[in-house]
Amino acid sequence: EVQLVESGGGLVQPGGSLRLSCVGSGFTHDDYIIGWVRQTPGKEREGISCISKYDGKTYYKDSVKDRFTISSDNAKNTIYLQMNSLKPEDTAVYYCAAGRIYSDNWYFSPYGMDFWGKGTLVTVSS
Repeated sequence: EVQLVESGGGLVQPGGSLRLSCVGSGFTHDDYIIGWVRQTPGKEREGISCISKYDGKTYYKDSVKDRFTISSDNAKNTIYLQMNSLKPEDTAVYYCAAGRIYSDNWYFSPYGMDFWGKGTLVTVSS
């Protein structure tokens, strides 16, 4: 069974940085996307960033594109989200999520992923 385990959340001051990690296991194919979804009570779930293991393409939500970077260490079965210049509005539970893709025309839907981690809390506050 696919398992995703996140780590790296915590408390950071505005303008600071954090790096989230997600270790995946149980994948038998490379036809999936994997990335980060965040959730704050009262706000719409947001797909932050993902990377396709099928074609290597990446996606970033516009609000984080210039501040966050997704990367993958295939040898460690791990993806990362480097978050710089953090803002209070980045405060959320960040989930590692993966979803199967069935064509080259894949897209990142924060409600359409198939596998989820338990989440790691990121709090940006002074």
